[in-house]
Amino acid sequence: MKNIVHTIKNTDWQHITETIHQNGYAIIPDLLSEEECELLKSDYDHSSLYRKTVVMARHRFGLGEYKYFTYPLPESIQTIRTTIYPYLASIANAWFKALHIDTQFPSDHQEFLNLCHLNGQQKATVLILKYGKGGFNTLHQDLYGDIYFPIQIVLMLSEPDKDFTGGEFVLTQQIPRAQSKAIVLKPKKGDVLIFTTQFKPEKGTKGYHRVNMKHGVSEVREGNRYALGIIFHDATS
Repeated sequence: MKNIVHTIKNTDWQHITETIHQNGYAIIPDLLSEEECELLKSDYDHSSLYRKTVVMARHRFGLGEYKYFTYPLPESIQTIRTTIYPYLASIANAWFKALHIDTQFPSDHQEFLNLCHLNGQQKATVLILKYGKGGFNTLHQDLYGDIYFPIQIVLMLSEPDKDFTGGEFVLTQQIPRAQSKAIVLKPKKGDVLIFTTQFKPEKGTKGYHRVNMKHGVSEVREGNRYALGIIFHDATS
């Protein structure tokens, strides 16, 4: 845990902030070691850790499976969630100020969760995802209720072009009066991808405006792709 906390605290957050302002995403490389990735993957079949399993094809979400953790979260996940949140809250507050949205996120994650709970959002949203050959995830946004945090993260637990092929992370960005822009990313095993949950501010000739974004996963051609998604708000169900 000390290495994870040290890496987060010693990340160049000025660079991350500038990158996510510009692109709607940023990557912190090598947050998790090989062993930490494998340990999280090995927990996939431990049913006591999860509150809900979703078979994606049943809901037309794609092809694959994901599981929502239950509280209390495993120590490593809880540490990452609470340690990285304050840095992202600073970015989120800057976004909302630029867009004149009257919301201020607290710097302490538990304080933010308390707001979720007052709104009836008390279910954990951290999830682990598994895609086999042919698996994919349709474009979507992870909101779960009226109270939401506008930034989330994904930790890649498998190595692209080794453990699986295909399965790229896809972001789409709405372009005013035009077709959407597609962004294709290949984070490596142990990397953390930070990205917008719903939108980012974009500066135009008349100030900042909202640019809507969605995310998904392209089709896995071979192998198995595991990832861990950390969403900072809780859910109603």
